[in-house]
Amino acid sequence: MKRSLFVAGCLSFVLVAVAMLSQSNAQAKKTPGAPASENAREITITGKYFLLPVSNKGKRGRMTIHVGEQLVHNLDCDFPASKDAVDWWTYLEMPEYKGKTAKVAAQAAPEIIAMFESSDEIRHLQPLYDEALRPQFHFSQMRGWNNDPNGMCYYDGQYHFFWQSNPAGRGWANMYWGHATSPDMVHWTEQDRALRCFGGNVENRHPAMAVASCFSGSGNVDLGNTAGWQKGDAKTIVLAFTDTGCGEALAYSTDRGKTWQYYKGNPVIKHRGRDPKLMWYAPGKHWVIAVYDEAKEHGRNIAIYTSKNLKEWTRESNIPGYFECAEILELPVDGDAAKKKWVIYAADAKYAIGQFDGKKFTPEHEGKHQVHWGPYYASQCFSNPPDGRVVQIGWARINMPDMPFNQTFSVPTNLTLRTTPEGIRMFATPIKELEQLRKPDPQTAENKELTAEAPTVKFDVKDQLFDIVVTVKQGAASKAVLTFGGNQVTYDFAAQKLDEISLKLKDGKATFRVLVDRPMYEVVGGEGACFKTAARKDQGKPLGTITLTAEGGSLTVESLKAYEMNSAWKKPQQDGGPTK
Repeated sequence: MKRSLFVAGCLSFVLVAVAMLSQSNAQAKKTPGAPASENAREITITGKYFLLPVSNKGKRGRMTIHVGEQLVHNLDCDFPASKDAVDWWTYLEMPEYKGKTAKVAAQAAPEIIAMFESSDEIRHLQPLYDEALRPQFHFSQMRGWNNDPNGMCYYDGQYHFFWQSNPAGRGWANMYWGHATSPDMVHWTEQDRALRCFGGNVENRHPAMAVASCFSGSGNVDLGNTAGWQKGDAKTIVLAFTDTGCGEALAYSTDRGKTWQYYKGNPVIKHRGRDPKLMWYAPGKHWVIAVYDEAKEHGRNIAIYTSKNLKEWTRESNIPGYFECAEILELPVDGDAAKKKWVIYAADAKYAIGQFDGKKFTPEHEGKHQVHWGPYYASQCFSNPPDGRVVQIGWARINMPDMPFNQTFSVPTNLTLRTTPEGIRMFATPIKELEQLRKPDPQTAENKELTAEAPTVKFDVKDQLFDIVVTVKQGAASKAVLTFGGNQVTYDFAAQKLDEISLKLKDGKATFRVLVDRPMYEVVGGEGACFKTAARKDQGKPLGTITLTAEGGSLTVESLKAYEMNSAWKKPQQDGGPTK
C-alpha cells in the first residue's frame, strides 16, 4: 500500500524519464477508446496557481509544464474523461512565472486541456476544510493523496511539517512533498509544496525538482552552517530524502522554508534503501543519518551514517531487523535529564531502547516493544524542538471516500520514557495544545455506580467532534463499553485489555481517552501506555449519543467527561490561517 517498487538504479530511471519527456514533446497518435493521446496548449500565467480538474474515476495521464526551456512540473494526473466527470480541482504552484507563457502537454482529452487555467485563487467545489469527511483537528492536506510524514522540524517560531503528496489524484502517485507550518502543532497553514518529482536528466528544471520521486525523509536546521549554505541571518533548513533509484538526497532553504534548492551534489549516499532520518549528534558535533538499508550481509536493517558537513557521509554501523522510515531519538527516563536512553524504531513504530554513541546503537533488551496500534504508520518526530519535548506524528491510513483529499495524520503526541513493572517503556500522550480546542462545560458523570438494573450512562449529543475522558473502577462487571455513534471502545476487566491492547489496571482502575473526529478516532490508554488509531464506522455522521455501559455486573464510573471540540480550521490563525 505504501509504495511502488523501488527503482534499482538512477541510470535506469533517467532513461525512463527521458522517454517520458520525449513523448511529452511529440504528438501521440490517437487510439480509439484510449484517452492517453497527448494534447498541448499554451497558457499565460496570470496568477499563483495552475488549476486543473480531477476525477476520482479518471484515467491517469502524464502532464508536463515548461516555461521557456525550463521544466517546471512533470507528473501523472487523474484526468476526467469529460467535463461532466470532474469531481474536484487541484492546483500546482507557479508564482515565479507570472506574466510568462507556459507550454502544457497532457495525456487528456482536448476539452479537459481547455479547462486548464491560471489563477490567484484555488477552486473549491465544496467548502474548504469543511468537506463532509474533513478531519477537524487532525491535519490533512488541501488536495490529493498523502502518506508518510516527512521533514518535521522547528525553526524561528514555526513548526514545519512535510509529507508524501500526490497533488493530482486520490491514490498513491508522483510523490511531491507537501508543506505546512504551525505555531502550535494544532493550527496549520498549508504552504507551497516543497519538492517536485520527475526531473530526470533535464538540466534546466525547477530548482526544487528531483531526478525521480521524492520518497520519504526528514528535516533539520543547520544551526552551525556546517554545509555553508546560509545566506544572511536565517539558518538553513535542510531536507534529507530518497531520490528514488539514485540514493539519499538533500534539498535546502535559505529563506525560512519559502523556496527550496535541490543540492547539485546529490546523491550524498548511494545504497539500496530509503527514508533518511537526519539528526544532529551534539556530543560528537556531527550529523547522523539513520536510514533503511538492504545490504545483503545485514538483510533489512537501519544503517547509521555520519557527516561533519552534510555532504560527505561515512557508514558506521547497521542494525538488523527494521523496515523503512527509521527514527532515532533520545529521551529522559521518568523526566530525569541525568538518566537518558535512546529509542529506535521504523515504520511499524515497534521500538527498542538502548544506548547510542553517535555511531552505533546498542539495544538493552531482546525484541521490540509497542505503544502504537491500528492503521498508524511511518511516524516521525520534530527536530530542533524549542522546549525539549519529543513530539511525534504518524500517517493515519484511513480512506476518505469521494473526497478531494485522501488519508490523514495522527494527532501530535508527546513521547516519554517511564519506568513500569515490566521495565522502561515509551508512552505517547496527545500534546497539551489540543486541549485549547475543547469547548467549555463538558457533559460529565462522577462517582456513579452502574448496576445490572441501571447499567448505562447516556449523553445525547449533536456534534461529532469530541474528547472523551473515562476512568472506571473495577466491580463485578466483566467489561466497560464506551459507545459513540456507531463505534465502541471496550475495556475487558478479566483480560485487562483495552480493545485488543494489553492495559493493566492501576489501583483497580482503568483510564482511557478517545479523540473523535469526523472520519476517525484515536484511543489513548493508561495516560499514553497505548495509542490506537481507527477509522469510524459512521464517518461524517453526528454521534447522536455517547454511552458508557457496564456488562456482566456493576462498576463505578469514577469520572466520565465528554468535551465537544472546536475545529482547528475555523479559528483565525496567528500565521494567516488556511487559504479559503
